[in-house]
Amino acid sequence: MIISPKVYNHKVFRFLVTMMTAFIGGLIFTALHTPIPWLLGPMAAVLIGARFSKLPFFWPVSIRDTGLIIVGYSIGLSFTKEALIQITAKLPSMLIMTVLLVCFCAGIAFIVSKLTGVDYPTVLTGSIPGGLSQMIIFAEEMKGIDITTVTFLQVARLMIIIFFVPFLALGPLFNVGTPHTTLDLVEKASSFSGPLFPIIGLFVVICVACAFLAMKLKFPTPYLLGPILGTAIACISGLKGPALSPTILDISQFMIGGYIGLLLKPEKLEHKARIISLALLSGLFMVIGSVGLGLLLVHFYHITPATSLLSLAPGGMDQMAILAHEVHADLSMVTGYQLFRLFFIYFAVPPLLKLFFKVGTRKTKKTLKHS
Repeated sequence: MIISPKVYNHKVFRFLVTMMTAFIGGLIFTALHTPIPWLLGPMAAVLIGARFSKLPFFWPVSIRDTGLIIVGYSIGLSFTKEALIQITAKLPSMLIMTVLLVCFCAGIAFIVSKLTGVDYPTVLTGSIPGGLSQMIIFAEEMKGIDITTVTFLQVARLMIIIFFVPFLALGPLFNVGTPHTTLDLVEKASSFSGPLFPIIGLFVVICVACAFLAMKLKFPTPYLLGPILGTAIACISGLKGPALSPTILDISQFMIGGYIGLLLKPEKLEHKARIISLALLSGLFMVIGSVGLGLLLVHFYHITPATSLLSLAPGGMDQMAILAHEVHADLSMVTGYQLFRLFFIYFAVPPLLKLFFKVGTRKTKKTLKHS
């Protein structure tokens, strides 16, 4: 069968081929029993397909945004009055731990930058523990940053985290039993026994409206943060929303994974072997650092080891929330720490980075003038 050039290059045809490739990747990763298969499978399949296929792959950004809204709603459901009270009491520790983790990652990024010769802003953006999808979107919005390198650094970090953290969380060091915590309160508060309609329609309106409002207010990753905040406010106000089925969550990850796969462009990555190997090592050191901070958190606060590890693990909120549910950790606490770090990174780190690099540029110019 011969396909005409007009159909071949049409966005709908390109999207269908890309979606089929992503779906096959999800099936393969599910069969291999990998963590988060419907995020990593489509990502890997689209990466390979786009690189070796003559067809220009296409994935609408609106599909990714829809996936982010679904994930945002799911995360927002974990916030209740009881959870908010416990999270508020731990705000000082959230700030201290977040600053320590970011500084630790910044130090690792400095070493990687020196060893690879890649500019520090790019390596630092790729090393900031803000979540894979969030930081890639952030890199797209920043000027002068190599998005391909950032993507590889973030993917390497995520790969290390999703393959190492579950084993740690389920191991003897962190999996020591889960007492009655906020998780039980969340599950009881968010249990939904009424009819699905029209309440789900109300939450759809809330999530979409908050996503657009967050975009108007220029929030980072508005299609994720808007629904999180909108759903959380609704839940705290006493409105109960239905929990999403695993199938819907898989679909949302599929929507995000296909888009991220197209951002990976290995052919544009210089010194591939060196950067990828150092990225894997830096990701491993980030996990070790988060484990150390997690043990400190267990020592000073009455929370479970699994909760502390997932709260400080340098991964994304969606991935850590899924893992927290699997190991029966305190979902609201994990999300609270991850959300606090996300806000800190997006609202506090960029101005500090701009100031830091501005001062560094001035010093460089002065040095060149004197020389």
